[in-house]
Amino acid sequence: MALSLRHVYLIKGSFPRILDLIYWPTVQIFLWGFISKFFTLNSSYFENTVGIILSAAILYDFLFRSSISYNMMFLEEIWSRNFTNLFIAPIRISEIITALTLTAIIRTLIGLVPAALLAIPFFGVSIFKIGAPLIFLLISLYIFGVTLGLLVTSGLIRFGPSFENIAWASLFFLAPLGCIYYPIEILPSWLQIIAKFFPLVHIFEEMRNILINDIINYFKISKAILISFLYFIFGVIIFYISYNGAKDRGTLINMGE
Repeated sequence: MALSLRHVYLIKGSFPRILDLIYWPTVQIFLWGFISKFFTLNSSYFENTVGIILSAAILYDFLFRSSISYNMMFLEEIWSRNFTNLFIAPIRISEIITALTLTAIIRTLIGLVPAALLAIPFFGVSIFKIGAPLIFLLISLYIFGVTLGLLVTSGLIRFGPSFENIAWASLFFLAPLGCIYYPIEILPSWLQIIAKFFPLVHIFEEMRNILINDIINYFKISKAILISFLYFIFGVIIFYISYNGAKDRGTLINMGE
């Protein structure tokens, strides 16, 4: 009973843990509900359904890896009890953000390139058929993925290691609104308005437009990059606010201990 109460109190006193328990089933229902609705209403919409879905999955995994890679490097500082040393060292916050951003792309490409190459012989699907626009789509995805990493890292600084669960699940929260596997028309009209404020919708809509209609809309691609960049600026601001707040409260010294 005492051990059970200990975990109950732990959950009650931690908003990130409560959020983690609630949103997983909700996100799964929304995501697979919209996917099922799409295939029910458009069973013969694509001639190459496997190619479209698998290409979307590869791009989504690129976004996932870019965000998780950013978070992992920050979490490793906490797990190795090097977090305090990181901020004691004569290194600026901007240098920390830059280093994590540049290093995350290496970890991301290590995971993406083999998966993209394996899809060619096993399933006959090549994401490289998108052509030159693929570079710009990946840039937009990477900027947004790093932004999510920044926001999660800010939460780790603000709430401590209990925010770690959000690091693993932040992208799944946006998956239903990102219209990764289905067009935006599947969403209710009021959700479509919200979804358009995220770059994911524009990225995956353009991917499908290229693969299905062989038409490139550089305006939508530019729009996605611009939105991602604006979110990145917002993420940097939040990171600085969280860092300064934690420093004023004196919680940085206890992080990871």
